[in-house]
Amino acid sequence: MPLARTWSVALLGIEGRLVEIEADLGAGLPGIKLLGLPDPGLREAKDRVKAAVRNSGLSWPERHVTLGLSPANLPKAGSAYDLGIAIAVLTAASVVPADKLSSTALLGELALDGRLRPVRGVLPALLAAQGAGLTRAVVPAESLPEAALVDGMEVGGAACLTEVLAWLREEQSLVAPSARVGEGEPPVPDLADVVGQPEARWALEVAAAGGHHLLLTGPPGIGKTMLARRLPGLLPLLTPAESLEVTAVHSVHGSLAPASPLVRVPPIVAPHHSISVAALIGGGSGLAVPGAISRAHRGVLFLDEACEFGPQRLESLRTALEEGEVRIARQRGVARYPARFQLVLACNPCPCAPARETDCACSPSVRRRYMARLSGPLLDRVDLRVRMRPLTAIANLDGGEPESSETVRLRVLRARERAAHRWAGRGWRHNGEVPGPVLRREFTLPTSVTALLERALSRGSLTARGADRCLRIAWTLGDLAGAARPDSDHVAAALEFRDRRAA
Repeated sequence: MPLARTWSVALLGIEGRLVEIEADLGAGLPGIKLLGLPDPGLREAKDRVKAAVRNSGLSWPERHVTLGLSPANLPKAGSAYDLGIAIAVLTAASVVPADKLSSTALLGELALDGRLRPVRGVLPALLAAQGAGLTRAVVPAESLPEAALVDGMEVGGAACLTEVLAWLREEQSLVAPSARVGEGEPPVPDLADVVGQPEARWALEVAAAGGHHLLLTGPPGIGKTMLARRLPGLLPLLTPAESLEVTAVHSVHGSLAPASPLVRVPPIVAPHHSISVAALIGGGSGLAVPGAISRAHRGVLFLDEACEFGPQRLESLRTALEEGEVRIARQRGVARYPARFQLVLACNPCPCAPARETDCACSPSVRRRYMARLSGPLLDRVDLRVRMRPLTAIANLDGGEPESSETVRLRVLRARERAAHRWAGRGWRHNGEVPGPVLRREFTLPTSVTALLERALSRGSLTARGADRCLRIAWTLGDLAGAARPDSDHVAAALEFRDRRAA
């Protein structure tokens, strides 16, 4: 048959689009023409596929080969189409039958000797193929653990092109997925390792219970990084739907563990302060790839030495903090990546950052300029601000053994259950996601409870956004205390957490 078609998947962000690969063997001088907006990597597929077919012991058709990737106006990038192109050409040349191809997605990069190499984005690609009605998929054997995460789809792995051809001829079976891996929880640092700092530990618990953003300020070596890295251990495990969503982002980025791909514990991403804006938010030529904020989706983005990041990087976070999504427009299309994370900032109080505040050599104006690198609009989106103090003794700092992560996590889970029950009909999981108008109009607190907020607003020391965030914190404090509604003490504590002087 001179015309054959196979199916593959194009990715725009983590959204997949089914791509029909057509191969036509026509008259004319031998050659290959590739249509359908391919990027440079895909244009090279013509030579990769031809060499792979020849080195697999088969003959390349001595005819003019036209390859069409449809939809023709959809940009296509990467090498995942190699397998689909090779099978389409060989089917058109009547080397293999086409019986199984109508319901099968083919993904994989071909080496010149015919080996199948793994590609990024297998999980979101197969989810899109399943949504489009395909029931089978063939992937590289190394990508099989990731492909097996798609329930209800028949998935097979192959190590080389000849294995796929033998499967199409009914001569052998593909490698089946083994038992589901990645169900265990990876170890996370324990909160019991942190000595002292009761105020900061309490703020970390409140942040975990309500999904609030957090700023830790204090001299170096005081425990800011230790606290931040223990936040994922206080958060609940990801739900199955959230796990697939987070795993899909990491799959597109290429950072999944091959043997244990499913992400179940909220991730923590801690980029260096020299990171570029494109690496932080997402970017790149062609179609944008996910940045650090998307890899921290449903987890924690920790910016250590936050004042060193520079205003351009920090201000680029503001939209993502509000919307929980980043949209990156490029010439070849718009990529959308989820970015609903908890932001944890840690910084020194001044450039010289001595161990003791009395040893600081910075003038007041230098200290103000240094902290001013964290702009007011950014700080207004940070719910909890804590000033950490130097330790004064090694032992018995807080009257006994520090609480472990498991002990604190139980309180966090109970508070989250109360919040989830309250917001169950509205789709929110915790208090940090609740819009301010809902709290003010439908869950209005008595005037006697919100009197401090009214006073702060009238003095101009609190913005309207800040007042909404104070209400969210107050509801979280009430959930931790087991109260039906927050009282004036919870509102006062929430306002203390918002004190700008803690920054």
